[in-house]
Amino acid sequence: MDDNKTAIKIAILMREETALRCTGKGCLNAFFAKKEGFEIYADREVELCGFFNSGGELDYKLSKMKEAGVQVIHVSTCMRGKYPGYAELVNKISKDFDVIGYSHGPAEGKTTQTVNVTGKYL
Repeated sequence: MDDNKTAIKIAILMREETALRCTGKGCLNAFFAKKEGFEIYADREVELCGFFNSGGELDYKLSKMKEAGVQVIHVSTCMRGKYPGYAELVNKISKDFDVIGYSHGPAEGKTTQTVNVTGKYL
């Protein structure tokens, strides 16, 4: 676990199909305001190191996030609501990162329960 003086390095993972039409406004607003999925950092310094989608070579993208020192990946709210393998993906990512299973909006989804896996850095 990190102390409260060190900035937490964060990345946001969004759904590929959503990325085709989404500006990222909801995720970014929540990040910069430290609200909703990011309120856990209210008293912490944070650094946004990546904002990427689930398409293409996801394992490669995750390896680049690890190389960049990312500690926590927020799986965006659109992933929670519309990505069929959401829980499995969170568990996969949690091998190398702490994972917060949403970015903005309600902490619990309408049809899918939010999955958070922490303990490495948070």
